[in-house]
Amino acid sequence: MARQLAYLLTAIQFFTRIPTGQWFNYQPVYLQKSARYFPWVGLIVGLTAAATFYYLQLVVTSSLAIACSMLVTIILTGAFHEDGWADVCDAFGGGWTKEKILTIMKDSRLGTYGPIGLIAMLGIKYLLLQELVVYLTVNEVALLMLGAHAYSRLMAVMMMQLLPYVADIDASKSKPLANQRLQWYEVLIACIGGVGVWYFFEPIWWLALTLSVLLLLYLAWYFKKWIGGYTGDCLGATQQVTEVCCYSGFIIIWKFILFGILPL
Repeated sequence: MARQLAYLLTAIQFFTRIPTGQWFNYQPVYLQKSARYFPWVGLIVGLTAAATFYYLQLVVTSSLAIACSMLVTIILTGAFHEDGWADVCDAFGGGWTKEKILTIMKDSRLGTYGPIGLIAMLGIKYLLLQELVVYLTVNEVALLMLGAHAYSRLMAVMMMQLLPYVADIDASKSKPLANQRLQWYEVLIACIGGVGVWYFFEPIWWLALTLSVLLLLYLAWYFKKWIGGYTGDCLGATQQVTEVCCYSGFIIIWKFILFGILPL
């Protein structure tokens, strides 16, 4: 149990700015083992987002509550996943060979595609959540935030299972994370954290996850085609895109139900 707690704290340390160093003695091997808990970290981030939205909307407009909720998660994670998404936009937007893409991705500076992609991602996420407030109750939106954050990080773990790591492993801070794929029981732990929240939704809403799965398969094909696998930035991009897909899936299903196209 103590070892599992160390793995969880390693995941928290890797993906958030929550201080954990004084609670356990970090070892590099823990990073590989901690992948099973990435969706559980998503639960922590999602809970923060949901709580911020829920309590702020009691005193301010829902639009401002959504904006503050997004800002809080960015601060909590240090824009970890958003940075990965921006780097992917720059690399795949400006590179046409594997070598060029990986070179751009390693560059800490942003070009034109990165800021545009980041603004678009944050804007779309904000607008989707704002529209969901119209269709769902406050409790449902808060629960969806929690579920989307956890599930999108599960999709990043699935990307690790589907593709090999292709960056310069010897020079990468994620070297221990890239050594091997997870065992079946580790994937099971990740799945419990990633989809457990969805138990509280009606089965009809589980269809919203289908869009994310299809997009994951497309992203895996796309990354495989251009660079032969994934990098840490690709995982961040996967998280961002599939989180948005969760929100989009809810809106699509709601509109189908609302207009009677999909029978209940």
